[in-house]
Amino acid sequence: MKARALLAVLMCGAGLRPCLAAQADARPDERTLVMPFENVKRDASIFWMGEASAVLVADGLNASGANAITRAERLGAFERLQVPPAAALTDATVIRIGQVVGAAEIVVGSLELDGDMLVVHARRIALEAGRVQMNVIERGPLTDLFAVFDRVAQGLSAAPNTPVPPPLDARPPVGAFENYIKGLVAETPSTAINYLRAALAAYPGYDRARLALWDIHAEAGNYDQALAVVDVVPRSSPSWRRARFLAGLAQTYARKYDQAFATFKALSDEETTATVLNNIGVIQLRRGATPQTGSPTYYFDKAAKVDADDPDYYFNLGYAYWEQRDAQAAIYWLREGLRRSPTDGEAHFVLGVVLAAAGNLTESAREKELAKRLSSLYEQWDRRPTADAVPKGLERLKSDVELPHARRIETRIASTEQRDQQQLAEFYLDRGRRLFAQQNDREASAELDRALYLSPYLADAHLLLGRIHLRNGRTPEAIEALKIAVWSADTAEGHAVLGQAYLQAMDVASARTESARAVALDSSSSEANRLVDMLKSF
Repeated sequence: MKARALLAVLMCGAGLRPCLAAQADARPDERTLVMPFENVKRDASIFWMGEASAVLVADGLNASGANAITRAERLGAFERLQVPPAAALTDATVIRIGQVVGAAEIVVGSLELDGDMLVVHARRIALEAGRVQMNVIERGPLTDLFAVFDRVAQGLSAAPNTPVPPPLDARPPVGAFENYIKGLVAETPSTAINYLRAALAAYPGYDRARLALWDIHAEAGNYDQALAVVDVVPRSSPSWRRARFLAGLAQTYARKYDQAFATFKALSDEETTATVLNNIGVIQLRRGATPQTGSPTYYFDKAAKVDADDPDYYFNLGYAYWEQRDAQAAIYWLREGLRRSPTDGEAHFVLGVVLAAAGNLTESAREKELAKRLSSLYEQWDRRPTADAVPKGLERLKSDVELPHARRIETRIASTEQRDQQQLAEFYLDRGRRLFAQQNDREASAELDRALYLSPYLADAHLLLGRIHLRNGRTPEAIEALKIAVWSADTAEGHAVLGQAYLQAMDVASARTESARAVALDSSSSEANRLVDMLKSF
């Protein structure tokens, strides 16, 4: 599923421009994706400069006021798209990747040594037009590495005649920068640590190297070392807030919850962000809350309000309410999470358990079945004793460092994936409608199941499934399907058909309630008026 969005774009093939143009209006801001430049002669002495070029050009563009995608964002996108970060990619593939991650432009290039001179060739490509906007060639000695790439960034910028301002981070000696980059691309943790320590030895104030060293220690579970590395970053550093965020993560991983709470709370008091609020909620869930420090649901709710697009905050809300055994609140928030991430198997399974506890056995079975289709893990979970059906520790800690850009690439990729899923779900729904009209209910139900697998809260699919159950005398199943339909989309038709199902179950009071709701929504609805006429006999 992670690669589906990339695959869909790669399939555009020769129709690249129409594919790009079709999604251009979905871009909310102008981002630039800078790819590592190609080492055309495969010169081992400058292997590290491929990654260095992407870092320096992105820095230069951001310093000049552009909105370049940072290295951390780029690697996160490649991981999600299952593209190896060191892979040699064609320009066409890079253009397609740029479109998927929401970039308006990409920068690609090459570099080589000509004697003692470094030669850099860079191109800026506009994705919507599919053409080169800027073509820059610069050269200079390796000792002038920063100056060479400053000129490259200047030539690529929107105002090429304006010098690029210096970056916010103080520049280290070239040797320290080389060791830093080699540490980033090293194949083993021990090699990476050696390079990053060498960078810090040459330039102790190199905070970027400290953040990279934190990653390696944390990945290895050495949380005390990770904390020690970032604890010394001064408040005056542009990396200070990110360093404090990482310190809070290290304390959380080490189960030093009181310290972690204090670290994240201090960050939140200075600037409220969703990731920090979420992590405070996780800490409260793990260590226990007090009236003075606030409940987990309080912090998760605030996080969801700050960033309404991230499904993790809604999952955490639902999970926290389940921990409090508030089934109705848990159901509501888990469904909100699934609206935003329909293929979240964990959320489907937890929702299934909560629905069973609330007595909604039919819907519970459907949610668990969805989870099991997504992963065999949930088959094992479903065999656990009822009291332990939902494992402990499912709350989701945000480990992604707060980046200087508010726009998160993962949101863009997720929306691309969901759009592709929605289109396929609509295809299955349309087939279901045709089969229903032909009274081929069995095959229609199969098509609707496929649609609901891709889009679990597709109201029209639930409505049609409810009609099929009604036509075949399966009244309880019809009522459950129609309840989800009106929850997913509050329409007169949905309430009217639900009212008809209640009448079939001889629940006249509920039928009258649904009739009133249907008429209030649309008094001209034929389904609503039909229900009104049916109720005259009761």
